[in-house]
Amino acid sequence: MKEKLYKEVEALKNDLWNINDFIYHNPELGDEEFKACEKLTNFLKAHDFDVEIGVVDRPTAFRAIFDSKKPGATVSYLCEYDALPEVGHGCGHNMIGVMSAGAGIALSKVLNEIGGKIVVLGTSAEETNGAKVDMAEKGVFENIDVALIAHPSDKTHESGTSLAMEAIEFHFTGKASHAAAAPELGINALNAVILTFNGVDALRQHVTPDVRMHGIVKKGGVAANVVPDDAIAQFYIRAGKKEYLQEVVEKVKNVARGAALMTGAELEINNYEKSYDDLKTNKALSAAFNENLKLSGIEEVNPPKQSFGSIDIGNVSNVVPAIHPYIGVWDYVIPAHSREMAKETISEKGHELILKGATALAYTGYDIITDKSLLQNIKEEFKNRSQE
Repeated sequence: MKEKLYKEVEALKNDLWNINDFIYHNPELGDEEFKACEKLTNFLKAHDFDVEIGVVDRPTAFRAIFDSKKPGATVSYLCEYDALPEVGHGCGHNMIGVMSAGAGIALSKVLNEIGGKIVVLGTSAEETNGAKVDMAEKGVFENIDVALIAHPSDKTHESGTSLAMEAIEFHFTGKASHAAAAPELGINALNAVILTFNGVDALRQHVTPDVRMHGIVKKGGVAANVVPDDAIAQFYIRAGKKEYLQEVVEKVKNVARGAALMTGAELEINNYEKSYDDLKTNKALSAAFNENLKLSGIEEVNPPKQSFGSIDIGNVSNVVPAIHPYIGVWDYVIPAHSREMAKETISEKGHELILKGATALAYTGYDIITDKSLLQNIKEEFKNRSQE
C-alpha cells in the first residue's frame, strides 16, 4: 500500500511544485494569504475534499475534510503559507502548505480501503498571530487523533521542543510640553520606555538560560523639541516552559510598572499577538514519522535541534498528539528567515524535499489508521504527559 501512496505523491508532483512556486512568487503576510488559500483549497476541492474557508473567524484559515465514512482514526495535516515582510518565504511556508495538502490528497486515494478521516487545516499567520492558537482553543482539534506538520530546513531533525512565548505591549501615556521652554510641565513617555528596556536588561542575569527577551520601540515621539507624551514598546518574552514563562512575564510587567512610577506616565499592558505554548512532541508519533522519512529516501535523521524560536503548534500539542519535525536535503547551512532560504524553496532540491516530505507524512497517516497498537501508544503517551 505504501508503494501506492508513493505513486500517488509522484502523480501530484507537478501540481505540488506549481502551487509551491506560485505561493513563493506571491508572498502574503499573515491573515492576508488570500491567493495561497485559494490555490490550496482549489487543489483540495479538485480531489473531492469538502472545504470550509474562514475557520475560527480568520479569513484565510480553512478546513478540508475527506471522510471515508468507515471506522478509523482521524489524521490532520497542517498547512502554513504566510510569508515574512520583505523577505518573502524565507521560512519555507510555501513548502509546508503543499507538503501537507499533498500528503492529505495522496492518503485520500486509499482511504476508502482502510477507513478513517483526513482533515487538512489551513493555519494562517504562524509568523505573527497564529491561527493554530484559536483552533486549539475553539475545539477544531476535537475528534482529531493526531496533528502532523513538517518544516523545511538545511538538515533533517526529529521533532523536538520550542519556547513558550508572550507578545507584550507597554503603552505609556505622558504629557506633551516644549522640551526646551517648559520641560518641567511635561511627562516623558519615552523615558518610561527607555527605563523599561534598561530594567529588562538588568533582569537578564536573574532568569534561567532558556529565557529570551527582545523588543522594539514601536513609538517614541514625533519631534525632538516636544516632550513625548505617547510611547510604545513591544516585546517577545520566551521560556522553555509555559509555567516559568508566566513568572518571567510578571517580572517584566513589574519593570514597566516601575518605569511608569518613576516617570509619572500612565501605563497600559496588553498582548499584541497570540501567546504560544511550548511544543510537547509526541515521541511515539515522532518515531513513526522518522521511520517513514527513511522510507521516503531521507537516510539521516538527526536528533532534535535546540530551538529558541516559538511556534503555534505548541498550543496544538497540548490538545492533541502532535509533531513538528524539520526535513532537509541541502548540503550547506541556510539561515532561516533569509532570502537565501526563500530561493531554495523553488530550487530542484527544494522540489525534491516537497515530494519526500509529503510522502513521509502520507506514510505516517497510513500507519496511524492501519496500526491500532501505534495509535494506542500515541494516545497513552499523550494522556500520561497531560497528567504530569
